[in-house]
Amino acid sequence: MSQKSLIYAFVARGNVVLAEYTEFSGNFNSIAYQCLQKLPASNNKFTYNCDAHTFNYLVDNGYTYCVVADESSGRQIPMAFLERVKDEFVSKYGGGKAATAPANGLNKEFGYSVVILILKPMNRRFSCYSSLLNILYFADQN
Repeated sequence: MSQKSLIYAFVARGNVVLAEYTEFSGNFNSIAYQCLQKLPASNNKFTYNCDAHTFNYLVDNGYTYCVVADESSGRQIPMAFLERVKDEFVSKYGGGKAATAPANGLNKEFGYSVVILILKPMNRRFSCYSSLLNILYFADQN
């Protein structure tokens, strides 16, 4: 399994990305933004697959939470990550600053400090979980 399980994340108000974070380079941010343009405004969860990556979206009360993940991470880990990002975002900005923030206006506050704290531990947990699954799979095969 790749160490790049969760690759890129953003929070948007409508089509305005308020905060984003990644440690990797690639065109996933532009693909994620293109998908954002096409999402319905209704509260829901969406996943799109493209080039061995999943583009996962959680739309809730006018805000969209997105994470791009390696396809091998499945759907449960990215969606759990999005729920956690949403909870952190709502607790920090619920009805306040997020309602009027300009594009990328929350990058320093939320994009770096909160998302990185969530993203790195989840990648480590996924790596440990993945290793355990591999051990169990190989033990079962013998």
